[in-house]
Amino acid sequence: MQTTEPFAIVGMPRTGTHYLEELLNAHPNVSSNGELLNPYDPIWPDRARLLRSDRELLELAYLHHPTMTGNPHLTHVGCKINQPQFNERPGFFETLAAWPRLKVLLVIRRNTLESFRSLVQARQSGQWLKYGPDNDDSRPPPQVMLKIEDCEAYFKAADDFHHLILSSFSPSSVLTIDYETLRDDPASSLKAVSAFLGISNHPCSENTSLRRQEVRSLRQTVLNFEELRRHFEGSRYDSFFEAQGG
Repeated sequence: MQTTEPFAIVGMPRTGTHYLEELLNAHPNVSSNGELLNPYDPIWPDRARLLRSDRELLELAYLHHPTMTGNPHLTHVGCKINQPQFNERPGFFETLAAWPRLKVLLVIRRNTLESFRSLVQARQSGQWLKYGPDNDDSRPPPQVMLKIEDCEAYFKAADDFHHLILSSFSPSSVLTIDYETLRDDPASSLKAVSAFLGISNHPCSENTSLRRQEVRSLRQTVLNFEELRRHFEGSRYDSFFEAQGG
């Protein structure tokens, strides 16, 4: 029987889900155990687990999770799943949605173009996360060219995914978290998450070793920014191209 409360952190790639997980794991009653469906996640070294059924995988995450032993104060256990991982494992979402008492933390980045830009940068550089001090002088991520059709497909995938989450769970079981608020005011986001999960508002540190990889504007990092801006002008996505400095 499940003695802890389950939750899942979900979102499109590059929307701050890892940062949220690190902040939550500073709470003494919470353990979020990485990307369950990622074969390279260091928390889950046994890649053979992915050969298990969807139900067995979730039992592994919520009933036999890695940090259960040695923490008698644990009350909430979670994992992180990004949208492409659901696509790679058809049927898994339906099994997750049926899990008893599940709470869902949906992280949304206001500008989906920034999410896609960051994803392409990470694919090109091979650097998915950055750790270190604030004065780290490592090179910035590469500038990128984004195809119009790829942007259209990604924007639609984000819209569809957010709709799927919000329509598949009751309103009381989903908390939408704004990426920009999480980044700029993590204390207020953590307060909302604590109330949603039903845990104490623990004074978690807002500082982690995780660092932002890109601080430049879209205009400075997307080589064909003007081409994209002209294409999407007047569309439902034209706001993604507003107020870009540089």
